[in-house]
Amino acid sequence: MKNITFRDRTIAYDTEGKGLAIVLLHGFCEDSRIWEDFRNDLVEEKYKVVTIDFPGFGESEVWKGVSIEDMADSVYAVVEELKQEKVIMVGHSMGGYVSLAFAEKYPEKLLGMGLFHSHPYADSEDKKQGRQKGIGFIERQGSALFVKQLIPALFAPDFVNSNAFLIEKLTFRASKYPTEGIIDALHAMKNRPDRSAVLAAAKCPVLFIIGKKDAAVPADQSLEQTHLPNVSAIHILDKVGHMGMFEATKHTQLYLRKFIAFCQEQEG
Repeated sequence: MKNITFRDRTIAYDTEGKGLAIVLLHGFCEDSRIWEDFRNDLVEEKYKVVTIDFPGFGESEVWKGVSIEDMADSVYAVVEELKQEKVIMVGHSMGGYVSLAFAEKYPEKLLGMGLFHSHPYADSEDKKQGRQKGIGFIERQGSALFVKQLIPALFAPDFVNSNAFLIEKLTFRASKYPTEGIIDALHAMKNRPDRSAVLAAAKCPVLFIIGKKDAAVPADQSLEQTHLPNVSAIHILDKVGHMGMFEATKHTQLYLRKFIAFCQEQEG
């Protein structure tokens, strides 16, 4: 991977292909490797794919006290480093929160935005308490046991039962992230504001990918947001949890390719 120094921290990113830049942002306790299949698919379609590791994940340095807004600024720094005038940005889960913060600060950069199992709303009080409990658990027990419980819960139960190797691989990766980075990300998500107004004001098309069996972002909450943008593409996956890039790879790749083509038509 390549890297830049941003606010005295190392931010790792990768880029492959040529053409319109598609920026893919990972979620919590993930890194840019979750997009490997998507990167290969989009490069074949003649797009330039940019993947970024958020602070404390993958190969990016821990950033003590990092916020969702800081993450968005680091993404902007990479986009500027690559001299991209306009991009289509797709964020999974926490990556969606970062995409919305990016849209708030740098709307002129977006040709399209995708919320992949994500939403614009602030945490409820119950959700904030849950994140705080998670922080306390990690501080007492370490992060390995935390991610061992977290990762399988992101998938629909049937998928977990038939994909043990993938679950183990993702859990192993997550267990290697610095404990400080995981805690910082939990704080960042807990403290983020509601950005439903940003979604409503979006001038670019917005893609929604929703899993009916998503326990992390329930389908009813996801559906609430779909009326906010002026132009949107909505896809609901019946048997999918929170990890559609693995649970329904071909379908979600197709949805993304169609969305990119639509954004290009709108711009043209």
